[in-house]
Amino acid sequence: SLDDENRFLALDDTSNFNIFLQTPSDQGYRKLHFTSQGVEQLVFHPASLPDNNCKIEYDAEFEEDGMYNLKIQAKDESDNNSGNIDYTVNFEVVNKSTITNVLNWPNPFSTRTHFVFTLTGSRLPDYMKIQIMTVTGKVVREIEMDELGPLRIGKNITEYAWDGTDEFGDRLANGVYLYRVVTDMNGQEIEHRETQADNFFKEGFGKMYLIR
Repeated sequence: SLDDENRFLALDDTSNFNIFLQTPSDQGYRKLHFTSQGVEQLVFHPASLPDNNCKIEYDAEFEEDGMYNLKIQAKDESDNNSGNIDYTVNFEVVNKSTITNVLNWPNPFSTRTHFVFTLTGSRLPDYMKIQIMTVTGKVVREIEMDELGPLRIGKNITEYAWDGTDEFGDRLANGVYLYRVVTDMNGQEIEHRETQADNFFKEGFGKMYLIR
């Protein structure tokens, strides 16, 4: 998206943009065109005054796993560049459905803790829940997938925050609690994706610290 404080010259010209992509197998950047071989590749939403804001959507299917680099150059209707440095975004594509270990943040916590994890692939899990238990293995709270809030492919920080209460809403005592994540897709558990955070887990169980 591009904003301009000018209230008279609308951002409505695609020629003001240059967009480049480098795939894992590319030696350098290649330019993306708004239309390629008669097919719309980039969707342009021109600005309307007085709110001078335009947007470009790139709805692509990246079949190749690996790191991608996106570079964007833009200018306004008076040929003023949007900046002295090109805007760049680096992102990784993983087509296989995987999930990283789920971290709770903050940890330790006193009143609320969210859950942080990354999903890859093209679809969300059919089922997911977080089981919280005492160090002796007693389950005190199960958080179902629909409670976690909207999930997305990529990095997730749940809208839901656990408040340190059990299934009945009673406050739990201070201390260490274990938790694990149960997932299902097409009748099978989603494959685990390794990260540096795995050092904080033992046999798939994480630790959280409740300190009021």
